[in-house]
Amino acid sequence: MTQKTKTQKLLTFEEYLTYDDGTDTRYELVDGELVEMPPESQENSNLARFLFVELLKHFAFYLVAHKDTEIEVAGRRARCRLPDLMVHTEESYAALIGATRATLTRDMPPPALVIEIVSPGTANHVRDYRYKRTEYAAREILEYWIVDSQMQQITICQWVEGQYEDKVFTGATCMESVVIADWALTVEQVFNSANRAELLSE
Repeated sequence: MTQKTKTQKLLTFEEYLTYDDGTDTRYELVDGELVEMPPESQENSNLARFLFVELLKHFAFYLVAHKDTEIEVAGRRARCRLPDLMVHTEESYAALIGATRATLTRDMPPPALVIEIVSPGTANHVRDYRYKRTEYAAREILEYWIVDSQMQQITICQWVEGQYEDKVFTGATCMESVVIADWALTVEQVFNSANRAELLSE
């Protein structure tokens, strides 16, 4: 996914929350700039859907968000991310009850898990592996999964004593998650399932 910056004046976080350009375009806010989130590739969409279904086997449906819940993060200026997938804690879910917008602000409890599926390109790689990793660690999110189909690996960043410790899983290795202790799928199974779905759609 190649992101496109919308040229305009820098927004505060409060202005971002009320921004409406009359379209259904989705944006992330990066240092006050609106960054358009274009449609994903079919492969990434299949990965997201597959993981969404798997997460529903472990959590109540209302705790699992698929590209519909934002999270405010720290930056030089206002920043807000839209993860591919998110698993709420009961506390973070409760904080949104009655809200007019599904945005976890910095005064709200963090979710338990966020998942980003890496799109091709150096900028996307740097954003997910570097910037978002730092931002999500600062929010004290217990786990951050980086799902990388090009590298055929899944990196699980676990929050330990104020920072993330990374574990990289590949091939027939079963992923080890603190948030999902009974997760039983290997990395190979995750990517093969998404690939099969893509072949069936052709």
